[in-house]
Amino acid sequence: MTITLNKPHLPVLLSECIEALRIDPTGIYIDATFGRGGHSLKILEKLTTGRLICIDKDPEAIAYGQALLGHDPRVSFYHVSFEQLGDLAKSFDLAGKINGILMDLGVSSPQLDQAQRGFSFNKEGPLDMRMNPETGISAKEWVNSATQDDIKKVLKIYGEEKFAGRIASFIVNLRGQKPIETTTQLAEIIKNAIPIYTPNKHAATKSFQAIRIFINQELSNLEKALVVSEKLLAPQGKLAIITFHSLEDRIVKQRFASRIQRPDHRLPLTEDQIKLNFSVGKRQAPSQTEIDMNPRSRSATLRVLEKLREPEDG
Repeated sequence: MTITLNKPHLPVLLSECIEALRIDPTGIYIDATFGRGGHSLKILEKLTTGRLICIDKDPEAIAYGQALLGHDPRVSFYHVSFEQLGDLAKSFDLAGKINGILMDLGVSSPQLDQAQRGFSFNKEGPLDMRMNPETGISAKEWVNSATQDDIKKVLKIYGEEKFAGRIASFIVNLRGQKPIETTTQLAEIIKNAIPIYTPNKHAATKSFQAIRIFINQELSNLEKALVVSEKLLAPQGKLAIITFHSLEDRIVKQRFASRIQRPDHRLPLTEDQIKLNFSVGKRQAPSQTEIDMNPRSRSATLRVLEKLREPEDG
């Protein structure tokens, strides 16, 4: 794999993430979605003898990271998905020792910008959408084999697409005439299926999001990663997560809220029950200045969980 070290892309909510993590120069941190390393580079600026573990399910991201930072003894790279953090931590005895974990969810700018990855409805390319092209079923395989009912469910659940039924019907009818093989081919089918759509927003936006989430199992993997991450954090460790759409943000928000719920206030509380194991920071969004510089940041939301102490139930 040939890697070109281009100018790093603009990481979203960079200063907010670094401030939220409150970097300990000697601490251990995990960038669970390395991408092109924008957040990792800033974390490294704050570390002295600390350690940074970078993971990503995209082999191109790992290859890029090794070319960019492979010379730095403080950094190590692993080609795994973040729901596998528990296995990684177990291998290196890191449970309860991590000072901070960062997750920047969704598709990255490099993935969107490379037509051959098949994420963008604006670029002609093979219909793939896999964040790890080395494993799993591609969007092309799924779109051409799934039942009409399954396609409808995916578009409705993961894309909140109100015309899911019409789109699924169009896909099934047209693939019977000719296999759907490219991004623009699918985008045109979706556009023709939708009778009304929002001006200045591509008709295929919700459907492409839905198929991508389904193909990569993004929501179920996020749920697993949230549970694992809490166990990896040391006391006063922080988990910072950037989301880009309501489905994943809802999962993060609800999980964080569940970690700070007190016992029933109507019952007598012991001193230990009054103490909380976690705290949750205020939701943060990009400033208008950042949105102007990087329009892709406009839908980003940052939520932060801090582990105050180790829960008695582990």
